[in-house]
Amino acid sequence: MEDGSKLSIYKAVRNIKRRDNTLYNALRSIYEDSIFVGEISQLWPELPLLANLRCGLWYSPKFHSNCYFKSTDGHNNNWSFNTSRLNLHVAQLAGQKGGCIIVDSTRRGKRFPDSMSKTIPIWTCVLNRSIIKHLNKIHGSSLEEPSTSDTLAGNGRKPAIDWDCSLHLPLWVSETEKAAIEERLDEWMKQLDDCGADIATLASILRKPLRPLWISQRSVIWLNEVPDHDSWDFTPIILVSASLSTGVVQQRTTTEFSWNYISGAGDDEESWARGLSPNLFWNHAHDLMSSGPDVCNQKVAEIVEKDRVYRALRGNDAPQISVKSQKVGGSSTQVLPIEQMLSLDISDAELDAKSSDGNCGLSWLGSTSLAVGSSQHAVTACNVDCILNCDQESSVFLPISGAYLHLPMVMSKLDRFSLSRNLPSAVDFAKLNLNQGKRLLVCCSNGEDISICVCLAILTSLFDDKGTFDCGKSFKNTRITKLEMRRRLVYICKFATNARPSRGNLRQVFNFLGGGRID
Repeated sequence: MEDGSKLSIYKAVRNIKRRDNTLYNALRSIYEDSIFVGEISQLWPELPLLANLRCGLWYSPKFHSNCYFKSTDGHNNNWSFNTSRLNLHVAQLAGQKGGCIIVDSTRRGKRFPDSMSKTIPIWTCVLNRSIIKHLNKIHGSSLEEPSTSDTLAGNGRKPAIDWDCSLHLPLWVSETEKAAIEERLDEWMKQLDDCGADIATLASILRKPLRPLWISQRSVIWLNEVPDHDSWDFTPIILVSASLSTGVVQQRTTTEFSWNYISGAGDDEESWARGLSPNLFWNHAHDLMSSGPDVCNQKVAEIVEKDRVYRALRGNDAPQISVKSQKVGGSSTQVLPIEQMLSLDISDAELDAKSSDGNCGLSWLGSTSLAVGSSQHAVTACNVDCILNCDQESSVFLPISGAYLHLPMVMSKLDRFSLSRNLPSAVDFAKLNLNQGKRLLVCCSNGEDISICVCLAILTSLFDDKGTFDCGKSFKNTRITKLEMRRRLVYICKFATNARPSRGNLRQVFNFLGGGRID
């Protein structure tokens, strides 16, 4: 009887939670929060708006760019400065524009996610310290780089350049936690120095030190007293937490129907979005908001399916395209040249975009003949001679013999050795084509993880430390360490700013480069 009672209470709680976290509630909550994000962005219209992946992407129909600061790097006693996610493009963009606005949210009932409370403040502090060290070297200062204790304790030692390199944390972070973070700053500074990041370029772009500011829906802002971003003596990184921090479900009512507000609704999209992406949502936002809770699921299913068919018809997710030619003494197959194949499906607007951007959204790794991107980019790829496709689907085909290789790979969570099994073939394909002076594109489903790791293996195996293709000669005489691999990854991330390689995939690359065997 008691067990049955407990089970009934458990089921009741689950049912209530499931009812509150419906698809419409999530989308409507995102839509309402996006109004606040829009208002803040209009306070400083000159500053670019950036989405912190992945949650932040939902909260505005248009972002200038993306960034990737993980909350786990800011968790208490787990603080980290991750050189795999340097986000240097954010600092450079802030330097060029005088600052930037980053949008994120959290479900945990906090005003700000840990990515904003600690990860980004740590990032700004470490970069500022690295910049002051570089500037001191340029100005021939005999002063050493100030340590954390020197800078913060005010013991009389000052840097040669007036540049704030202290740690700025929000008021709700305790002094004990702040002190523990400060103790690790020198270690993170060394990691940044060792990884070979391009601090010189960053120092030439930034006129003022980076500094985070925090804005949430509970912030009090006097609109007639909002300072111009250029009036500050620092480069502002304005951190906008999109959602209300509430631990309880708030019921809201419109003239047509009621709905429940979900704080941080954009988080963990796999659990609620049903295949809907931020772009699809904003393309149909008005229709979805007016549809109401009862038909929202059906509307989303129709939108997702229509988009899937649309992409398949355009070859984005379809098998290689070929047509049958007329029989001449027997059957034969004629494969269309890629230019003709693409012209069958690409709209005039897309062709205009293709012709105006020679890279078609691809990230070329410096002066190398190696590019990385998503499989969708591969369909519209120009200035590419050969393609290595790591996606599950064979989305494009090049008719030239040996110009296309499909090696389907999956993330390490699904198969711990998927990358390892395919890297030898991937590197051999790259070596064959790059040795002939061809331009190679490596692509995967999103251009963020698997393709980045494959490019890392190719760049390390076939290029010297200056980024010059040498067919693997320097690799034969080099023992690849984790530090050396990290340097190559930082080089790749300088150009592929959306890179988000997973730890499991990076481990497979390291094992491959070090001659590790697949058990």
